[in-house]
Amino acid sequence: MINILVPIKRVPDPYIKVKPLPDGSGLDVANVKHEINPFDEIALEAAIRLREQGVELAITVVSIGPDEAEEQLRKGLAMGADSAILVQKQGGMDSLGVAKEIAEIAKSTGAKLVIMGKQATDDDCNQASQMLAALLGWGYCSCASQISLSGSHIEVRRETDSGEQRVSLELPAIVTADLRLAEPRYIALPGIIKARSKPLEKRVPVHNDQVQYRVLSVESVPSRKAGKMVQSVPELVAELKSLGAVS
Repeated sequence: MINILVPIKRVPDPYIKVKPLPDGSGLDVANVKHEINPFDEIALEAAIRLREQGVELAITVVSIGPDEAEEQLRKGLAMGADSAILVQKQGGMDSLGVAKEIAEIAKSTGAKLVIMGKQATDDDCNQASQMLAALLGWGYCSCASQISLSGSHIEVRRETDSGEQRVSLELPAIVTADLRLAEPRYIALPGIIKARSKPLEKRVPVHNDQVQYRVLSVESVPSRKAGKMVQSVPELVAELKSLGAVS
């Protein structure tokens, strides 16, 4: 039996436009719909598919955040995870703090594989997985587009700027999911009903380190000027010169 840990983050629905607070101190997420971070949902789907291929697995989803994150954990259970852990934490937490908490859970659950999203859509940090690998001293591979388990190894394919790379990692290991890794499944009603009876454990944070960053301001993206159609290359060059784009 291989224990797989899949961290999932509660983020504002990526298809909803979120506005900054009037004072610019953060985002106004009051009454905003939240979902599982899309990359984490892909990671969970990939873990479930490994089990469907005949590998004996136990999948645990874990989230760090407020009590409202239980909704996202229940969704993970409905998709097919076996159990869930919620680390109850109000307020912000930086990537290192997240990595420390996940490292503690990986140790306590006896996890041999962590599959997680390569980044979150709210802050786009792309840091927690690398820090987690350093804290645990495990093998690490990012941006996986295909994975398979073979004995005590996980075989990973990842797309790079120079082509496809194949990596073999000995367990325990950490792998992060790219968009092409899997398409999350539709959750049917039986899965939602089963999720209600699956175990969801609540814990307090082991570490209470101060956040190591400070938000200076949050602003809306400035509106772009309307484009202009040109009829010829000379006209295009003239326009670019007028804008100072070319000399």
